This record gives sequence, structure tokens and C-alpha cells, in this order.
Amino acid sequence: MKKRALGGALLLLALCAGQVLGAEKRWVVSEGTTLKKEQSVTAANLADLPVGAELTLVEGEGRWLKVQTADGKEGWVYAGRVSDTQPVAEVGGGDGLLGDSMQKSQINTAKADSARSVRGLSPETAAYAKQHGTPEALKKELDKILARKVSNNDVKAFLKEGKIGEYAQ
Repeated sequence: MKKRALGGALLLLALCAGQVLGAEKRWVVSEGTTLKKEQSVTAANLADLPVGAELTLVEGEGRWLKVQTADGKEGWVYAGRVSDTQPVAEVGGGDGLLGDSMQKSQINTAKADSARSVRGLSPETAAYAKQHGTPEALKKELDKILARKVSNNDVKAFLKEGKIGEYAQ
């Protein structure tokens, strides 16, 4: 009888270990991701989840996933803010453009190229513009566009008003 109980306990332990080892992982890939109490953007926040945080999938539920954090907290995240592949190191930085609250780029781009695109024209492009007589008015308009900053709140308001992503009905 004891052998049978011991065998059953070992089988149960092996099944549990198999579930833990085979559990699906997800990684946070979007800044501003929060663990929610329920499957709703208006639900209470349980925790802020930094980009790169590893999560264990508990239950897939369409646009919302039930997950467990490394420290054991369980809740819901919007599926569009996580990935089934671990994110690579970020390229570029917080430039204040849409990238601040949107998903960070995972494209392997040289940092110099990425930074140059934020600063404006490269010296070669500026020389070409000067040589070909690009009107001063166009240069000033480009400078205005490059100087524009979009806050996290602006992005959230845009997503909410357009019912995009986790704000979709």
C-alpha cells in the first residue's frame, strides 16, 4: 500500500514538474505594460511590468492573457504588449517620439543610424539639400516636425479615442 501511495506521489510530482518545465513563457515588449486584476484596461493595476520581464502563461484568453510574474503575482496583460520571444537589447533611446510608450524596436540597426534619424538630416543630406536649393521654408517645417514631442498621455489618449489595441471594444 505504501509503495502504491509513494508511486502515486512521484507520478503527481513528475506531472507537476513537467508542467512547470513545459510552461509557455512570454516577455514584456512594450513600455507602460501593467498587470491587471481583470481582463480590462480599466481594471485595477496589480503591478508595473518593465520591458523584458519574463512571464509564465497561465491561460490564453484572446486579446488578454492570464500570466504569472517571476515573483508569483498572477493577473492579466494585454496580448499586444507581450511576445513569445525574448526581446533583444533596445536600439536608441527615449527620444520623446511615439516610441516612448509604443513597443521598442527589435531591429538590429546601428545606433548611429538610429540616432541620426532622430537628430535630423545627415551632413551628406544637408549638403545635397543646399546644393539643390531646398527652400528654407521646407527646412524650417522639417525642423518643426523633428522637434515635436508626443507624451505617453498623448499616445494613450490617441489609442483610447481610436479604440486601438487594449482599448478596442
